[in-house]
Parts: sequence; structure tokens; C-alpha cells
Amino acid sequence: MFGCLDYGEPVTKHAIVLETPASRHSRGFLKKLVLLCATLVFVFQARTSQLAVIVLSPSTLAPGRLPPDWQVKVNHGKPDVTVCNDVEGPCVHLRSVKASFSLERSVDVDPAATPYLAWNWKVTQLPPAGDFRKSATDDQAAQVLVAFSDRRVLTYIWDSNAPKGTVQSASSIPLVHVFAVVAESGAAQANRWIPELHNVAADYERAFGKAAPHVKGLRLQINSQHTGATAESYFGEVAFRSTAR
Repeated sequence: MFGCLDYGEPVTKHAIVLETPASRHSRGFLKKLVLLCATLVFVFQARTSQLAVIVLSPSTLAPGRLPPDWQVKVNHGKPDVTVCNDVEGPCVHLRSVKASFSLERSVDVDPAATPYLAWNWKVTQLPPAGDFRKSATDDQAAQVLVAFSDRRVLTYIWDSNAPKGTVQSASSIPLVHVFAVVAESGAAQANRWIPELHNVAADYERAFGKAAPHVKGLRLQINSQHTGATAESYFGEVAFRSTAR
């Protein structure tokens, strides 16, 4: 019965380890510790990862047609809206000759989850006498209007003359409360792409004294009818984000 063994080769010996209650307890503790660490990592990543609601994506822009889910609204004159390619990629081009019009779309965004509104824009021609602080000169080459569910509106404008950082009521529509924020002013930054980032939840609370409800609409607008001038601007990506990064 031993004839099949080759005594010229070493024999591997396997030790028999008896598991004790203490070792089982230690192994169970290590499993719980690993699970806890994995859970903490997941929670940290969930809290630190950025959420985004892209409302205007350059990847969806195509020449000869409007951006998906957007429509033109004309207040005065003839709209001139095109999709073009710029050094920054596909973008929306607005040009106003004594006109007032916009691109707008419906959204449903919770400012508590994604309070930051980020976009890229470029102005190449300002209405020289434009100044939102007077109704007779209320012309801007570019503005972004954020409409909330309670008929209140924040508008971020690139004004020709009002200083950057100016904030004040700009209501001109019955039963609609509009609060303006001058995000850019004058021609110092003209002819170049400017990134913007604004906390709409904080701006709403500063303007209206309460927490912001859901955002229900967004509008990209241009006007030059009041001063009889020409204005021109471009818009790239527009998105609501959970963090300022």
C-alpha cells in the first residue's frame, strides 16, 4: 500500500488549525469594520460628487435648428437666432437690431439640491446707452432670467453702463417680481468667453427674504429696442450644479 510513494520527494505537511470562539469573534469584527469603512467611503463620495442639471448642452446643438426643448419668444422686432461654432465649440448666437426676443424653456429644478447656476457667455456688441436702471434705456446684450414657481424672477444681466455687482428690483411686468443682478458690465470683457457661477438659492433669499422654491423656467434674452441700437451675444453651456466647483 505504500509502493506508490516516492520517498525521494519531500512530503508537504498541512497543519490543522482549530478555530476558537475568540478567533471567530475577531474575524466577525474585522468584517464589520470593513463594511463600515466601505459605507463611509460611499457616503463621502455621494456628498462630495457634483450633481448637475444641464439645460443647454453644446453637444446637442446643430446648425439650422433650435436647441432641443427651447423656443423663441419675441417681444419686439425680428429675432435673429442661430447655432454656430466658435473657438469654445458649438454655441447659440443672438443678434438684435432694435428688437427684443429670447430663447426659453421649461425646467423643474430644486435649488436646495442644485443651487448654483453656471454658464458661459460672450458679448461682441453692446447697446451703447443701455442701462437697466431706467425703463427708457433698459437694453442689454445678454441676460439670463431664472423663473421660480411663485412668479418671482432673478435676472443676471450684462449691462452696458450699470456697475458690476449692482442689485435691485427691476419689475416691469404686472404680478411678476423681477430682481436684477449685474453679472458683467461694459466692454472690458467683450469679445471673450466669460464663465459665470451664481448661487440662485442665496440670491433669491437675498432678494425676496425667503427660501427659493423650484425653478420652473429659464430664458436667454437680448434687447436693444428702447435705445434703437444693435446688440450681439453668444451662449455656451448652461447648467444648475450642486457645488461651486
